[in-house]
Amino acid sequence: MSDFPTLRLAVEDGAISFARTFVKSEAFMQLFREGMGLVELTANYLDGEGRSESAALPREVSLVYATESMRLTTRLMQIASWLLVQRAVAEGEMTAEQARAEKNKVRIAEPMLQPTSAEAARLPLRLRELIAHSIRLQERIGHLENQMSEAFAPVAAVNPVRGQLANLQARLGALA
Repeated sequence: MSDFPTLRLAVEDGAISFARTFVKSEAFMQLFREGMGLVELTANYLDGEGRSESAALPREVSLVYATESMRLTTRLMQIASWLLVQRAVAEGEMTAEQARAEKNKVRIAEPMLQPTSAEAARLPLRLRELIAHSIRLQERIGHLENQMSEAFAPVAAVNPVRGQLANLQARLGALA
């Protein structure tokens, strides 16, 4: 089952606007709350329990901890920025066109793979859980971003199917 319910799509100038409909949906608000909640959980963990857990790690693992916590923080800041821009569109503070212009500034990077080294396996469980959750969320948002970008892709003036149909009709007409 998909993470997102089926949405009614708005039709504007003959084109379907998935983006406009989605950012105003309850599914988006759930995604927004999940993303911002994960940012808060991670900040609380890194400033509290994570700090004491990292201090107890062997030197080689503490280096991996530092690297992975920085990657996690970067990933979450990208996610939060994207979510905030989309919410601004939903609330009318920014147009969809302005949001697309901001896209280069608020890019959801390709998902970074989870650490697989022996040291990474020795990272605290809570950090590994936060990393995994952030990667799943990043993948979902990346999928949404792709769908939203496709919704705004320029429609070709020439219909390639029409050309194929004309070619087929010409060939069939030649056989008759």
